[in-house]
Amino acid sequence: MSATPRYSIIGAGNGGRAMAAHLALMGFSVMLYNRTPEHVAALKARGGLDLESYEGGPRGFAELTAVTSDMQLAVDHADVLMVVVPSSAHADVARTMAPHLRNGQIIVLHPGRTCGAIEVQKILCDSSCPADVTIAEAGTFIYASRLEGPAQARIFRIKEALPLAALPATRTTHVLDVLRSAYPQFIDGINVLHTGLDNMGAVFHPALTLLNAGRIESTGGDFEFYIDGVTPSVARVLEVIDRERVTVASSLGIRAQTAQEWLKMAYDATGTDLNEAIHNQPGYYGIKAPATLNHRYLFEDIPMSLVPIAALGQRYGVSTAGIDAIIRLACIIHRTDYWRRGRTLEKLGIAQLSVSELTRYVNEGVNAYERS
Repeated sequence: MSATPRYSIIGAGNGGRAMAAHLALMGFSVMLYNRTPEHVAALKARGGLDLESYEGGPRGFAELTAVTSDMQLAVDHADVLMVVVPSSAHADVARTMAPHLRNGQIIVLHPGRTCGAIEVQKILCDSSCPADVTIAEAGTFIYASRLEGPAQARIFRIKEALPLAALPATRTTHVLDVLRSAYPQFIDGINVLHTGLDNMGAVFHPALTLLNAGRIESTGGDFEFYIDGVTPSVARVLEVIDRERVTVASSLGIRAQTAQEWLKMAYDATGTDLNEAIHNQPGYYGIKAPATLNHRYLFEDIPMSLVPIAALGQRYGVSTAGIDAIIRLACIIHRTDYWRRGRTLEKLGIAQLSVSELTRYVNEGVNAYERS
């Protein structure tokens, strides 16, 4: 690995563009990959993109090393591959990367949602990838960001502290050391069960979207999602989902952060309850609701966040009635079976593992798949 790491950003949505621009403005060599060439044609023509930001945040024209739809080119360029796509695409990205990876590279999922690193490791194993790479995942995405145009992005806020863990956890320190020059905000997330069960997207996104379904469809999302969309009653539902998530984590011996604790850590936002803490987070102001219910807050966060949390609850004896209700509502609205599409323990290769075996796998890297 070079002294100054070279980055390839996999995914050119609002998050990927914000990350690519910020890294480039910090002076790193950055390649941006998107599988659909026409989606990045304007970026390729300009050789970069304009970044706007909050007061005091990064801004300016960010020149990129290259913009490509060739995965081999993107992998060849990188010491660190930052995967910034919906977690429902992690498996496909892993399969596409697998033939091109080389020893020593780092793959970071932004974020992993729940069990993302475990899924990617399973895919690389199933693809007979010979390279010794390190897979890591962030607990959530470091930016609150949106697209502003075909070659423009905006950052609303950068989180102040964000847990990250590698699989196995013995490699986390190495990943943090490599990323520190760009992202000192990353801190040791203990292991990927901790980062996966401290998944705040699972708490905030699906239920908030479904409980505002009528308003989203009637206004096209023309309201402030976290400000207008979170009322005391909605916040109480979020608190139930949060409590179930924390209890599932406890069954695995993990002390998960509550949503309020996370808001304090990431944004220094506090309140007497979750409703008040959300409204005291300045970065949430100005963020509009999804324009449609065909949105990653449902088609990503339900199968890749809530399904594995509920599956872990079922496996280790925890009731997740609130989470189950949200999954069921999403299945009805989208006319699909998210249990079948989601990250079940069988798909992840960990269905037969005891708590101690699963813990050993994420901490030490003992091969779980020999048991499944």
